[in-house]
Amino acid sequence: MIPLKPDGRLLSLDVMRGMIMLLLAGESCRVYESLHQLEGGGMFNAFITQFFHHPWHGLRFWDLVQPAFMFMAGTAMYISVTRRRSKGMPERDIFRHIAVRSFRLFLLGTALHCVYAGRLVWELWNVLTQLSFTTLVAWFLIGKPYRVQIVAALLMVALNDVLYRTVLVPGFDQPFTQGHNFGAYVDTLLMGKINTDGWVAFNCVPTAAHTILGVTAGKLLMSERGNAAKIKLLMIAGIAALVLGYAADLSGLSPIIKRISTGGFVLASLGWVTLILAALYWWIDVKDHRRFTWIPVVVGMNAIFIYLFFETVGIQWLNGTVGIFVQGFLEMLRAPAALQAVISAFAVLALEWYICYWLYRKHIFFKL
Repeated sequence: MIPLKPDGRLLSLDVMRGMIMLLLAGESCRVYESLHQLEGGGMFNAFITQFFHHPWHGLRFWDLVQPAFMFMAGTAMYISVTRRRSKGMPERDIFRHIAVRSFRLFLLGTALHCVYAGRLVWELWNVLTQLSFTTLVAWFLIGKPYRVQIVAALLMVALNDVLYRTVLVPGFDQPFTQGHNFGAYVDTLLMGKINTDGWVAFNCVPTAAHTILGVTAGKLLMSERGNAAKIKLLMIAGIAALVLGYAADLSGLSPIIKRISTGGFVLASLGWVTLILAALYWWIDVKDHRRFTWIPVVVGMNAIFIYLFFETVGIQWLNGTVGIFVQGFLEMLRAPAALQAVISAFAVLALEWYICYWLYRKHIFFKL
């Protein structure tokens, strides 16, 4: 049996991180795309649609993946920094580690856009690039009281919406319209281009709230409070964020739009992610249900590796190579083309999971 709970770690956090990485790997392997092409109709299509980003105004399950990724990064950072401090590591060395890690995240994020484009480009839309900024912001708040962290996070969210409503440059004077908003204008200054899907680099400012409050959650979970109090506080915070987020959307104050990370979106996504963490913490760390947790844990322990792997080798080589053999064999069995694509996608996902499993068994962990 694989040891699942090393000292100083939250098993629920490793499980949640692993689940997120498996979901992202599934997208890279074209699992959801191939299932969508099956056209199962009705309920099936409605379910599969949840694994694609909402085109603009609204919220789907898939829109929670990136916030969860950045939230967990904050929680993990707090636990890591606390562990380093307990070992007597000087603050300047801890900061150097955080700064170097952020720099590497930035380089990897911008490099991935070059891989996507097949040439050198200057684009800042990747989640790793944004995480490099939010990590540094969260670091400077890591030792502050809960209320300071919460207020700082809310101010980042409010600042974003205020700028969208008040900085009205000709051509970019429609706060919540794709391609004609403040975020798109900033992109023309930073990169000389606009993302055709509506994503903006300025998202790193409001989504800093995800990483900051991830730190807050980590501080709470590692505190001396009882488990019941921790879960209660997480649930209260999650419900409050949901109410505020959906109220902002329904009132028209801040519509829920992930692609420009409006206040309504950040708050609503924070609510869902916090409640998910509370549920996993209760089920895994408090109730000690560990059965099958090793399946996502082996992926979560090598999150950076598998993300870079499926975004490069996976997309550019592994998907097609596995497809040659799997779809070729299924074609001989006269399986429908749509079914061939589904089975091939799941075969790639299983192979990528096994790579993480092998690395885990060999105690090989890639860190930044």
